[in-house]
Amino acid sequence: MVIDVLLLLALPAAGKSELRCYLEQLDPVTAAADLHLGPTIQLDDYPYVHMMRRISEELRVRDRAPVFFGSSAGSFLDPRDWATLTQLINLDFADLTTEIELPIGSAASWLFARIDRARRAAGIDSGLAIDATTLPEIAPAIESEAASLLAAKPHAAATELAGKTIVIELARGGPAGSSLPLDPPRGYQHAFHELSDEILSRAAVLYVWVTPEESARRNLARSIPGREGDASILHHGVPAEVMRNDYGTDDLMWLLAQGGGTVIIVDKPGTRFAVPTAVFDNREDLTSFLRDDPTEWSPVKLSRLHRELATACAGLGATQAGQPDITT
Repeated sequence: MVIDVLLLLALPAAGKSELRCYLEQLDPVTAAADLHLGPTIQLDDYPYVHMMRRISEELRVRDRAPVFFGSSAGSFLDPRDWATLTQLINLDFADLTTEIELPIGSAASWLFARIDRARRAAGIDSGLAIDATTLPEIAPAIESEAASLLAAKPHAAATELAGKTIVIELARGGPAGSSLPLDPPRGYQHAFHELSDEILSRAAVLYVWVTPEESARRNLARSIPGREGDASILHHGVPAEVMRNDYGTDDLMWLLAQGGGTVIIVDKPGTRFAVPTAVFDNREDLTSFLRDDPTEWSPVKLSRLHRELATACAGLGATQAGQPDITT
């Protein structure tokens, strides 16, 4: 059985984006037989984080109060924006079969409206909280990058999604030394509660397991300084303050233990979702070589990676993905 929606979860630089590159290159027959995956359609909230930082940067240089980040290296000013990111994933998922119409032909205006909508869904009543005179000032500065984000959004007719796997990449965590469960809005437990029922009812989870210490080390190793790296999925660096305060630990393995080691339980009003979950152990780095040009990938490393990935995914294809199975 081909997995319909795969939630690809891990700490930063654990190997999520590298695995997405591998899946894009993988022969479809092999992907289906060994990993229970169809051709992938990929969603990721990191491009929105980058644009939030860009918006904050443009506000700061104009001596306006930043909305998302007080500095280029800081954490969210309002932690509820972790939920905003999850709501943006919900919107992107719902948009897969919908043509996007630009408001007044402006990608920046589309982005402002989208973030406003997601913030309100996350419980931030003020929405985007940028006054109407300031928005037109900063729109030209981010228009090109907003247009690139919009152009990269996947779109397909509903019939074209049959047999494909929608891969959704997320990274969530909490401060180093935190006790579990993590306090909302941080952590995967809160993110699962923010994900739409449509996603949860069709999802399985693949967790890429590394330690926080190894995550921090690889984060430094992959980072290309400047905007070129910041805008890149494979080469952006998460600021050290964010690594400590937001990714010093995570709660995925704790959540998995609460579900008996095979599922993550998500209780929503009236419905319980049991989301099948597998762990890909990447503490010994099996994936960083995938940041190289695919023509240079080592056959030996590829063979080991594929073998370990197939072992991790073996149980997912045999389990019906995260359907609501209990009425509470």
